[in-house]
Amino acid sequence: MSPRRFGKTTKTAVMREGCLRYAIYLLVALFIIAIFPDRSAAQTQQPAVTEEVSNSANSTTTDSPANQSSPEQSTATITGTVEDQSGAVNVGAKIRLTRDGQTAAQETVSGTNGEFSFSQLAAGPFHLEISSPGFVTQDFAGTLQPGQFFIVPLMNLTVSGGATEVRVGGSTVEVAEQQIKIEETQRVLGFIPNFYVNYDVDPAPLNARQKFELAWKSTTDPVTFAGAAFLAGLEQASDDFSGYGQGMQGYGKRLGATYADVFSGTFIGSAVLPSLLKQDPRYFYHGTGSTGSRVAYALANSVICKGDNGRWQPNYSTILGSFASAGLSYLYYPGSDRTTGLFIQNSLLKIGESSLAGIVQEFVVRRLMPRRNR
Repeated sequence: MSPRRFGKTTKTAVMREGCLRYAIYLLVALFIIAIFPDRSAAQTQQPAVTEEVSNSANSTTTDSPANQSSPEQSTATITGTVEDQSGAVNVGAKIRLTRDGQTAAQETVSGTNGEFSFSQLAAGPFHLEISSPGFVTQDFAGTLQPGQFFIVPLMNLTVSGGATEVRVGGSTVEVAEQQIKIEETQRVLGFIPNFYVNYDVDPAPLNARQKFELAWKSTTDPVTFAGAAFLAGLEQASDDFSGYGQGMQGYGKRLGATYADVFSGTFIGSAVLPSLLKQDPRYFYHGTGSTGSRVAYALANSVICKGDNGRWQPNYSTILGSFASAGLSYLYYPGSDRTTGLFIQNSLLKIGESSLAGIVQEFVVRRLMPRRNR
């Protein structure tokens, strides 16, 4: 393979999967960084929390959720489930939420599935009062952190004589399901999927079904198809993978190969291996500490991940997934582009792309998200 051909193929490999997820808004990110120089985490995040608490204390509070909203970067959620002693859901239990410095309270009732929630809440202390006809009212107090998804721990709500109880709380699977629903609404600039990032301060681990659900949601998103089509067009214009030829047939082969790279890379590295190895495929936004510590955290994302047990460990899913996806591409790329050296180099480039993605997530993407953890 000539040096010129090798260079073109390598460049395409770098662009394919990484650019599909990040190239569109990376250009916008560079523009924003040029206009608004990055500040330390203490400068960018803490004032937002202070302002939120101040606004919450000084504004007139009503039961309307609109008046309970706070800046996107620090809103929190409280959720729970009400059950009776037999495990059947309790419908219509009244839950009253009060906050320090607020004269009015928010109220809700448990739904047909026994669940209740309060969303878009400011950080700070809170008090819950849970009652149901014929039962003794129970109280619960806690403190919300910015952006926290707070699951109410189990409590007993008993009738006179202690013959019956109601449990309030939720399983880890239920909490993870709620977090996934939030993540699946996250879009950069309002349209680019950003499903594999968790901003919660206390994230719940995903089970295998949820990992595959997230992979399917990501790979079948219309923007994913559009990105693959765009990159295939670039390859066609520069005649990368010339073995495919030109014309509509050549473009179709390039489009199929580009999308196959994304599909296999996502499912192998973010669903199959994480399920087998019990690792979490998501990026957990750090957002605190010095700029240097956040850069180190983001760069390490490609080789270190959080396990389902909550402990940090070597990121075997990303490392092995990168090599597996690159090896699978041998089945559909032209023979002239299949070399052992290129296979190894492209696999390492995929791992490096994960570190670059961490930098973009840690310092840029949050600014471009109109919706986050609502």
